[in-house]
Amino acid sequence: MNIEALFSNIPHEIIQAGKCTAISSITIDSRKVTAGTLFICLRGLTTDGHNYINQAATQGAAAVLVEETRTDYPANITVIRVENTRQTMAHIAANYHGHPAKKLRLTGVTGTNGKTTTTYFIEELLRKLGRKTGLIGTVGAKIGDATLDIPFATSTTPDPLELHAIFAKMLELGVQDVVMEVSSHALALYKMEGLVFDVGVFTNLTQDHLDFHGTMENYARAKAQLFAQSKNAVVNKDDEYTPQMLQFFVGELTTYGITTNADLKVTNIEYLPQGSAFEMNGNYYHLPVSGKFNIYNILAAMGAVLTLEQAHHPNANLAKVLSHAVSKISGVPGRIQSVPNYCGVQILVDYAHSPDGLTNIISSVREVTSGRVITLFGCGGDRDKTKRPIMGRIAGELSDYCIITSDNPRTEDPFAILAQTEEGVKETATPYETCENRRDAIFAGVKMLQKGDALIIAGKGHEDYQEIGTTKYPFSDYDTAVKAIESRT
Repeated sequence: MNIEALFSNIPHEIIQAGKCTAISSITIDSRKVTAGTLFICLRGLTTDGHNYINQAATQGAAAVLVEETRTDYPANITVIRVENTRQTMAHIAANYHGHPAKKLRLTGVTGTNGKTTTTYFIEELLRKLGRKTGLIGTVGAKIGDATLDIPFATSTTPDPLELHAIFAKMLELGVQDVVMEVSSHALALYKMEGLVFDVGVFTNLTQDHLDFHGTMENYARAKAQLFAQSKNAVVNKDDEYTPQMLQFFVGELTTYGITTNADLKVTNIEYLPQGSAFEMNGNYYHLPVSGKFNIYNILAAMGAVLTLEQAHHPNANLAKVLSHAVSKISGVPGRIQSVPNYCGVQILVDYAHSPDGLTNIISSVREVTSGRVITLFGCGGDRDKTKRPIMGRIAGELSDYCIITSDNPRTEDPFAILAQTEEGVKETATPYETCENRRDAIFAGVKMLQKGDALIIAGKGHEDYQEIGTTKYPFSDYDTAVKAIESRT
C-alpha cells in the first residue's frame, strides 16, 4: 500500500519525503523493522519510540510516524508528523486492512469484573442462534471453538495493528459477529479509536488499575468512552457507576439487574450445587454455572443478544430459545473452574484478582459449601498497591482459613507484596499462613482439605505462566492442583 492510501482521511504532515512510497508492513517495535516498513514512534511509560528512528532507518524503514518536528531525521526516509501517533495508529491499521470492522457486528464488553465470562456467554449464545462468531479477549482470539493463529502481546485487548489484522482474518473466514473484551487501558490508549460497536456492555466498576488511572473518576471516564462509540448499550443498573458510563451515550439503552427495577429483572433466585435458577420477565432459566455474579454476567449476555437479534432477526420466541441456550451454556477456563477429585472436596481455580472479584468468588462458594472455605491468593507486582491490604481483609473476613502466596510478583520483592497483603488479614480473626512459593502453597492447601471443604485458588485463573522479574515461567494453577490431588491419593 502506498503512503497516500495509507493516510487517506487521516490528518498528517509530510515533513520529509523519502525515495520509497510503498509500505509493506507496519510496526511499533524497531526490532521488527524490515525494508518497506512504516515505523510508528510511540511514547510509552518507560521508553520513547522516537529514540529508535535511526535504528529503524538502518534496518530499511520506508517511513516513520512521529510527533516531533526536527531537522536531524535520517536522509532518504519519509517522515510523517501527526499530533498523536498512538491515536493515529488505529486509523492507519484500519486503512491498511481495508476497514474490516465495518463489515462485522461488534459487541464490546467493559467493566472491572466479568468481562471474560460475559464475552464467552454472548459468543456462545450467538452461536447457538446460528451465527458465526469470533471472540477476542484475555484468553486470546477464537473463531467458534478454534483458536485463531494470530497471537497478540497484551493480556486483554490487542493493539490496533494486531486488532485490525484479527478482524481481517475473521472476516475472511466468514465471521459475522465479533465479541470482545474492552479494557480501560485499551480505551485510554486509543486502541478502540475509530470503531463503532453495535452493542456496548457494562458489567460493573470496582477498585482496580489505579496504578494506571490514578483515581476512580479517571477509571470510570475511560470505561465510559466505549459507550460514546456504541449504537446500543446494555448496562448493570445495580452498579453505582452506571450513570457515569452513560454520560456520552446517545443510543438505545437496555438495563439489567437483581436489586433494581431494570428492563431485564431477575426474581426468585435459587442457588444450586451446580449453578442457579431464576426467573426473568416471565421466563424460567437454569444457569449451570455457579455464583450470583454469574447471574449478572448471563443477564448482560442475554441483554446483548436480545438487542442484537431483535434488531436484525425479530423472533417472538427468542426469549424461550435463549432460556434453552442458557441451560446448556459452558463454563469459562479459569473462572470457577472445578478440579475433579474423589476426596469429597471442592477445588476451584478462579481469575479473581481485585477486591470485588475476591468477594464474589468467596461469597459464591460459601453458598454451596458445608465445610470450611479456604482461600489461597496473592497480589500482582507492579500493579495497584493500595488494593493489597483490602484484598487481605476481604479474604480474612469471608474465609475460614487463608493462604497468602505469590501471584505474578514481576519486578517487585514477592515477600514485600505478601507483607502488604498480610496486613489486611491481620485485621480479622481468621487463621492464615504465608507461603511465597505458589506451588508449595497449592500443595499445602489441597493437603489440609477435609470432606465438605472448599479450596479457592484465586488470582491467575487460565494463565499458564508465573511472571517473576521480567520472565514468564510455565505455571498452571489447575495443573498444579491436579498434581496435588494425585499426591494425596
